[in-house]
Amino acid sequence: MNKRFVIYIPLLLSVALVTGLFIGNSLNRNSQAVFNLSRLNQGNKLSSIIELIQTAYVDSVNTKEIVEKTIPDLLKNLDPHTSYIPASDMREVEEEMHGNFSGIGVQFSIQEDTVMVVDVISGGPSHKLGILAGDRIVTVNDSVIAGVNIRNEQVLRLLRGEKGTKVKVGIQRKGFPKLFDFEITRGDIPIYSVDVSYMIDNETGFIKVSRFAEQTYEEFMAGMEKLDKAGAQKVIVDLRGNPGGYLMAVIRMVDEFLQKGEPILFTQGKFQPKKIYNATARDTWDKKKVFVLIDEFSASASEIFAGALQDNDRAIVIGRRSFGKGLVQEQIPFSDGSAIRLTVARYYTPSGRSIQKPYDEGTDKYYEDLYNRMAHGEFEVADSIQFNDSLKYHTKSGRIVYGGGGIMPDVFVPADTSGRSEYFINIYQKGLVYQYAFQYADQHRTQLNSLKSAREIEQYLEQQNVLGDFVRYAASKGVAPDSKGLNESRVIIHTQLKAYIARNILGEEGFYPIIQQIDKTLLKAIEVSHQNLLVENLK
Repeated sequence: MNKRFVIYIPLLLSVALVTGLFIGNSLNRNSQAVFNLSRLNQGNKLSSIIELIQTAYVDSVNTKEIVEKTIPDLLKNLDPHTSYIPASDMREVEEEMHGNFSGIGVQFSIQEDTVMVVDVISGGPSHKLGILAGDRIVTVNDSVIAGVNIRNEQVLRLLRGEKGTKVKVGIQRKGFPKLFDFEITRGDIPIYSVDVSYMIDNETGFIKVSRFAEQTYEEFMAGMEKLDKAGAQKVIVDLRGNPGGYLMAVIRMVDEFLQKGEPILFTQGKFQPKKIYNATARDTWDKKKVFVLIDEFSASASEIFAGALQDNDRAIVIGRRSFGKGLVQEQIPFSDGSAIRLTVARYYTPSGRSIQKPYDEGTDKYYEDLYNRMAHGEFEVADSIQFNDSLKYHTKSGRIVYGGGGIMPDVFVPADTSGRSEYFINIYQKGLVYQYAFQYADQHRTQLNSLKSAREIEQYLEQQNVLGDFVRYAASKGVAPDSKGLNESRVIIHTQLKAYIARNILGEEGFYPIIQQIDKTLLKAIEVSHQNLLVENLK
């Protein structure tokens, strides 16, 4: 090595050290300038972080995209119902509440990178084929969409499309190991709130309300007027599976059953003063006895309806404890077309019961509550909440009702598991009843179209060997005949076949009058109504 170079090494190192310190101090001063600027926003740490990324981060990034991805995660720390609606989703969200569109007819939510069916639009293509709320859409046209970070807009593009076009979906259903394969023909999706209204007998009317939207009140009143003209003295209002919706729709409906000044509900939040909603003396249906059906999927506005009539001793509530969704969301728009639905208050029934069930253990535990209730046997026996003295409230006449989340029915009806043989489970898993009914209706449409009522269709089908034909059809689809299982499930299978065939011809007017024969909750309501049971007798 050159001796002269060796001599200069300490000097070169000293120069490098001094130069490094100078550059480092210079960079530090520049960084401090940036950081000092960001401290102007120290009151809002999130804004500070975004500003730091924009002004000091090593690479170029799209901060707008980061914000869009971060907002949903931020809102998860609040309650299960506060949500963010990106601008790209807003049109679809509004369409489903205001008008028709072409698609398969499901509402979905992407949870844990899986497309979950939240609700099936009544009367739509998916509903007719037997797709259920809670199903997971795993494949679309043989392409896997689960576990691939798919976004809402991508799912919408896959499922929606021109009327008459087909799409194949693979469905995973809880409790079943294999996928269900459906080929769905896209169609116009009806956004009706009232599925059906018809007379059960000479004095008892039935009206099914599937959601609460802008036109629900008008639809409900039309259905009630139809029943009134037919001579209904008693009305069964079916809110089972109804997820809720517009607050003003349910308030106007309840108002038709109460006398002036009677309370409907009140809302209150930390920044929202107590707001009381009272009846305004409409009381159009004051002479009719009312029976309300609810179940574990009745939520929000459904619970307001049932709770208001129950607390005013105006109706007998029949079924199982409702979902427990009593949070008030206010939709706040942003300039880019997106919006946030922020929870601002809670709903309370007239007696003071909070409808909302606890959510302090997180969103996952919140949605697992229904499975836990089922596992604890609360779908088979009266719910344990009714034995908790701390949750007691009193109706207008002094009857005891219970809080704790959801509405507790006056008359409990367990979930119906009768007739569920292994044979039935196998055909149910494959969705064969729905598929056969659609095929049968399509092949016999000429004969069936000449029939004008559910009763006429049922009488016609009674003369055909529909059940025997179905058994052969099921065998062709991989479910071997099972005489023991068929005998055990004969009534439920045969009734479902007739009801679903009638639905494909007459819609819900064909379906409900037939399926009521095996609907244990509705049959219980009919029994109670015939006993002339008054709410006073329930004290």
